[in-house]
Amino acid sequence: MLNFNIRGENIEVTPAIREYVESKVEKVERYFNEDVNANANVNLKVYNDKQTKVEVTILMKNLTLRAEERHNDMYAAIDLIVDKLERQIRKHKTKVNRKFREREGAGLYFATTQAVADVSTEEDEYSIVRTKQFDLKPMDQEEAVLQMNMLGHDFYIFTDAESNGTNIVYKRKDGKYGLIETT
Repeated sequence: MLNFNIRGENIEVTPAIREYVESKVEKVERYFNEDVNANANVNLKVYNDKQTKVEVTILMKNLTLRAEERHNDMYAAIDLIVDKLERQIRKHKTKVNRKFREREGAGLYFATTQAVADVSTEEDEYSIVRTKQFDLKPMDQEEAVLQMNMLGHDFYIFTDAESNGTNIVYKRKDGKYGLIETT
């Protein structure tokens, strides 16, 4: 059973919005056994340009599901969130069921009502099809962003010239850049 915590930023969470969110997100419960008790944190945000952002985090004992979607229509964003959550659940269920078949007896917390054919179609999603090796050149953050853009990639790994640490620059969904520094 999902316990909802729905919060709105720059928007009032009306009973109609609350009911829509709960009815849509509750659809993911069909993937779980009845004994699963989880909290669903939903954050609805409206920006000045009328674009909405919906974030859903479902916290369970051994699994955290999280999805985020931006859209001009909040109800459409909620629908897209449910699709993302279902994909995450199916991927995790595939992994758990594969381990269960290998061990024969691990405790499942997913209902096994879905056909095994659904599980086998997603097993290839984790296979590594290509491996690359390269030397990390010392450079600064700006040069790393330029290199990333020249290559047309969404991320770039480099050695920071000042700290000599391995860092990653990446392109965010909003078009800006992020930096991950390793320690």
